[in-house]
Amino acid sequence: MSEAGKVVCVTGASGYIASWLVKLLLQRGYTVKATVRDPNDLNKVNHLLALDGATERLHLFKANLLDDGSFDSVVEGCEGVFHTASPVIFNVTDPKEVIDPALKGTLNVLRSCAKVSFMKRVVITSSMATVLFNGKPLLPDVIFDETCFSVPDLVDKSKPWCHYAVAKTLAEETAWKFAKENGIDMVSINPGLVMGPLLQPTVNLSVEPILNLTNGAETFKNVSSRWVDVRDVAYAHILTLENPSATGRYCLVERVIHQSEVVKILHELFPALKLPDRCADDKPFDPIHQVSKKKAESLGLKFTPIEVSLKDTVISLKDKNVLT
Repeated sequence: MSEAGKVVCVTGASGYIASWLVKLLLQRGYTVKATVRDPNDLNKVNHLLALDGATERLHLFKANLLDDGSFDSVVEGCEGVFHTASPVIFNVTDPKEVIDPALKGTLNVLRSCAKVSFMKRVVITSSMATVLFNGKPLLPDVIFDETCFSVPDLVDKSKPWCHYAVAKTLAEETAWKFAKENGIDMVSINPGLVMGPLLQPTVNLSVEPILNLTNGAETFKNVSSRWVDVRDVAYAHILTLENPSATGRYCLVERVIHQSEVVKILHELFPALKLPDRCADDKPFDPIHQVSKKKAESLGLKFTPIEVSLKDTVISLKDKNVLT
């Protein structure tokens, strides 16, 4: 499918998901106006400049989430905006480090979008963190879907990711309110932990658990997680822009599995890898739960099996020489 001549904007374009989004957009013929913190920092943008079609149809712009109006000139002339820029930080000392860029940054981008009268749609990258913490137990017979909204007060404050979860929840809540009040056609993408091959030069936070397991860890964590392939997440963004009937939120989780199962799959895929064979504690295993795929699959999205995602992640980490 060719979308030649169509112009879109991707914020935070050097990030993990956004890099794949830019790659797929260029493949489909779009002209991409991409925002980054510093277009002259080649360590951060070289992988984007090397993409097929980048020379002709990729334009980098400097923009800061906390600078009012810094996205005005970038989104001008765009029929679609993908807002992926938001800090993914755990263990922060000051919650404002993650909440301010997520909340104020989202509003800053949406204010710029509200000034473009012919804009087709805004797609924001949210998180399953905005879905899960609503009082439902994380148990095998419990199914989460797009109708579930997290409540900030119910986020487990003892977890290192608590401020990130609150930040994403507040940002999505505020985005829906602003979009409704200002007549913006908005859709949100809510992925779980994202894995798959890396385009950017550095290892991102969501891939770190895979790196740790394959890089000499003596134990695996007693935790169950929601996993999805980065290529599926990027493609879902594009599907929601191109499908006029797309609406609301889209949960993206291929499978919820315990980390012991991740280790088992990795062992089957890479028998030579030294992988942990015991849990970090002796408590009962963290139970799994379910996340509905129905709405995401209604877009035409076919989820990449976690086995394929894990294989491609490890191969990518080897290619980047970060496995010892």
